[in-house]
Amino acid sequence: MVTARPSLALIAGPTASGKSALALALAKRKDGVVVNADSAQLYADIDIVAARPSPDELAAAPHRLYGVRDGALPCSAAEWAEMAKAEIAAVHAEEKLPILVGGTGLYIRTLLDGIAPVPAIDPGIRETIRAAPVDENYRALTSEDPEAAGRFNAADTTRVARALEVVRSTGKPLSYWQEHKVGGIGEKVVLAPLILLPPRDWLADRCEARFRQMIDEGAVEEVERLVARDLNPDLPVMRAIGVRELTDHAAGLTTREDAIARGVAATRQYAKRQYTWFRRQPPDDWPRFETPLDAHGALDEAVALIEQAL
Repeated sequence: MVTARPSLALIAGPTASGKSALALALAKRKDGVVVNADSAQLYADIDIVAARPSPDELAAAPHRLYGVRDGALPCSAAEWAEMAKAEIAAVHAEEKLPILVGGTGLYIRTLLDGIAPVPAIDPGIRETIRAAPVDENYRALTSEDPEAAGRFNAADTTRVARALEVVRSTGKPLSYWQEHKVGGIGEKVVLAPLILLPPRDWLADRCEARFRQMIDEGAVEEVERLVARDLNPDLPVMRAIGVRELTDHAAGLTTREDAIARGVAATRQYAKRQYTWFRRQPPDDWPRFETPLDAHGALDEAVALIEQAL
């Protein structure tokens, strides 16, 4: 007997594009549960800085995976995908619609497509590669895995080292393992995706307005509490957009307006990178919605587009 695949709505796009508002509108229409796919919004320490849904939004519909991770515990894409799978399955068991919402493309791709089952890397090989300069590793990669070398920036220390250690440790290039991904749920669900790509100037204005609102809502004090924990500065929570800029302000190194200017600039740069990723990387048949959601009728139109695919 063939079992019908359950539905999964997906709302993705750059920061400040209106994903949360659209998710809430869809949840109200379709008895949905919003599932977070934004890496920063996982962490309990940065409620304001990560722009998590407001208390009113959280009360208006069920939300999952928001603020569930302590900042001291980094969360990989694979770990998040396992948590998301469990939440999505639970929502399906309740006969409700899971609505995946976020701007972390790697998280979404890992959940839907799975992960490459790369065997454990030989520690000796890893140590040798990580101790070598990136230009030396890149020259070696050009010889040992030219396809990967052609895709990577020669100065990208982490990705070059990873590709080189994979081919040396496993005897197969990184592309081999990426073609044999496992654990994805993309083929097990009826996916109804919508990517928000509003005009760039509109998005830039939203980034500034939201960062200023964060300051007014207590973002500086939130960052002060985070800094007081004395966490490793390399942790994802410490590298979230806005944390460094507000840390400097809290320490008296910058004025309020300087902090805002730097925070807005960082947010806009991040949104720009996300915009490019979501415009180019997802499948061509995933609809791109380019109308600002605050335009007349736009929110209803976006909801309808998702409903048509369910």
